[in-house]
Amino acid sequence: QVQLKESGGGLVQAGGSLRLSCAASGSIFRLNAMAWYRQAPGKQGKQRELVARITSTAFTNYADSVKGRFSISRDNAENTVYLQMNSLTPDDTAVYYCNAQGLSSLRSSFDYWGQGTQVTVSS
Repeated sequence: QVQLKESGGGLVQAGGSLRLSCAASGSIFRLNAMAWYRQAPGKQGKQRELVARITSTAFTNYADSVKGRFSISRDNAENTVYLQMNSLTPDDTAVYYCNAQGLSSLRSSFDYWGQGTQVTVSS
């Protein structure tokens, strides 16, 4: 079993910054890609939007809407992924979910989600 613990969400004014963290723990042999997704209010029935993704070799990709404002990074020693969010706008308001893919200690693949952390940007 793998657990993902997210932190860092909150309320911020437009133009401000927040840093999200997601720490993975449990029966992990290897973490592969880690990512942040988000789901905006009123869109619970729709698919979560990929915000940023980082592979085990630090290759990154971003949604067009956050390029130049958000930065994803990871600490492999701590099994933690971060999302630095700058120049936030009200359109960034959403629940942000951490996702981790990898191999468990039993060498079975896994794909886990965190419980989500709320980010609210006021205008």
